[in-house]
Amino acid sequence: MSQNEDKIFMRHFTGLMVFLVIFTVVIAFFGAYLGGKFNSNDNASQQANTERNLQSPAAVYTGSEAPQLAAPAAAVAAAPAETAATAATTDEAQADIDGAAIYQTACFACHGTGAAGAPMLQADAWTERLAQGEDTLVDHAINGFNAMPPKGGQMQLSDAQVRAVVQYMLSQVQ
Repeated sequence: MSQNEDKIFMRHFTGLMVFLVIFTVVIAFFGAYLGGKFNSNDNASQQANTERNLQSPAAVYTGSEAPQLAAPAAAVAAAPAETAATAATTDEAQADIDGAAIYQTACFACHGTGAAGAPMLQADAWTERLAQGEDTLVDHAINGFNAMPPKGGQMQLSDAQVRAVVQYMLSQVQ
């Protein structure tokens, strides 16, 4: 290449760089203008949508409310959890917990498919487990056992809800 061709290239390259810098500055000012014009704090519907989108998708229907009104996991987790001893002595508290519904929304993913070695609801898979007794199985479900995390990873569930699910599962395999 000759020096003349180098000078032409540098002129074009410099012009392109100047154009890109000016374009970037214009876009930045335009964005700042639009950001001030459409302030999200002023738009109530946008703010409501943002809050709805930030809710946990891990809501679990526990049987004590209508399925379409199930509380998000964060709200359920904020509620005080019932202890297993309290749940065992309060038959009325246990009666309104729908173990089948909780199983379908929180446990079926593993126990319905056998994922990570979870025993499916088939009598032959539960023969040895039934011999351990309900209290041991509830303890394993609450505290975790082998590949199963505590409460099946659904930490918003109370101990009474976990007991209801275990009782439902046992009723399906006995």
